[in-house]
Amino acid sequence: MNGRRRVLAAGLVAALPVRAANRRRLAVAAFPLVDEIVRAALPQWRRRHPDVDIQVVSRQYVDHHTAMTTALSTSVHLPDVMALEASYVGRFSQGRGLDDLAQPPYQAAQYRTRFVPYAYDQAINRRGELVALPTDIGPGTLLYRADLLARSGLAEADLTPSWEAYVNAGVKIKAATGAYLISNAQIVKDIVIRSGLRPGEGLYFDRDSRVLVNSPRFVRAFQLARSVRRQKLDARVNAWSNEWAEGFKRGTLATELSGAWMVGQMANWVAPGTKGLWRAAHLPDQTFVGYGGTYYALPRRAAPENKALAWDLVQLLTLDAGMQFAAFKAQDAFPALLSTHDDPFFDEPLPFLGGQPARHLWRDAARRITATQVHKQNNFADEVVGTELDNVLEHGKDIGRALADAQRLLERRAHR
Repeated sequence: MNGRRRVLAAGLVAALPVRAANRRRLAVAAFPLVDEIVRAALPQWRRRHPDVDIQVVSRQYVDHHTAMTTALSTSVHLPDVMALEASYVGRFSQGRGLDDLAQPPYQAAQYRTRFVPYAYDQAINRRGELVALPTDIGPGTLLYRADLLARSGLAEADLTPSWEAYVNAGVKIKAATGAYLISNAQIVKDIVIRSGLRPGEGLYFDRDSRVLVNSPRFVRAFQLARSVRRQKLDARVNAWSNEWAEGFKRGTLATELSGAWMVGQMANWVAPGTKGLWRAAHLPDQTFVGYGGTYYALPRRAAPENKALAWDLVQLLTLDAGMQFAAFKAQDAFPALLSTHDDPFFDEPLPFLGGQPARHLWRDAARRITATQVHKQNNFADEVVGTELDNVLEHGKDIGRALADAQRLLERRAHR
């Protein structure tokens, strides 16, 4: 659910001019788009701290997080401030490499009510430590081609009441237009297994590392994905592939399930020629999930003499409404800061969505998403469950057997 980050070009190391001997420097590690947001904050930073330079070290998304993993484990080449994509916050929070921002001298717990609740709560680990502060989020949304629905005699209300209704609408769309409902059935599974989670509940594991895979939630997700595949409603292409982009350009994909930021990606490079044909809605079955987002963290073993300055920069990037809005307008970085959400900017129509003021929709979704407990084996569980669904879709494996096999494998890994 972090595709936006995966497709961005590699960034370069960017630094301010060579420092005089008495100047100080903070190192900020980031990935594309986030690096631009940090650079955009530099003029305001210079007004606060004219004697402190910022060095932005930018790497491609995967390379960045790999480098941060290495830096935290070895305490070598640690930046003063580290940007993390949401899925990595949970992974990194299991160790002790990041400062607890709820403790002195940071006292960031006082800011809890200023953020979208789930975004803040997602950065609290099982020890109760606040390991990062959110800056942008990705409220989940259903994007659909209004013209294809009209040709099928359907309306938005036919897509959203339930996941079963969504699949049934796909049957009618395919019959009337030949368009696929979705790019890949795996996407349906990815969202449905996140449906109905209680606050703080884990996706694959509970708080005591008990595996949750062999359960009605996963059975339903597998059944829906299998129904999509059996009725030939998915194009069987992977997100961010050339075939995926062509499907949007040619009108052979009728819907997309993603984060709100996808509208900017579609409008700017995926399928700009389809401007005005798309609309946004809540995900089916009143499902509210997040797709990615960005956090800033402070490595615990970074230079002690820079901690106060690093914390000041994090506050500028996360708590300053002007900075949040600049990032929203320039990079489609939907703000985690609640004070920005009542701005008239949210009322503006979006041309790509036919003039729909869809930010209202995404603002509502953001406030209804619940945080999930992240387990250290979540990424492995993603692979295991995805592989078992492939066995169901491609080889006809029984769903009960597939989930039981996934359960057994994950139980062996749960406490490692």
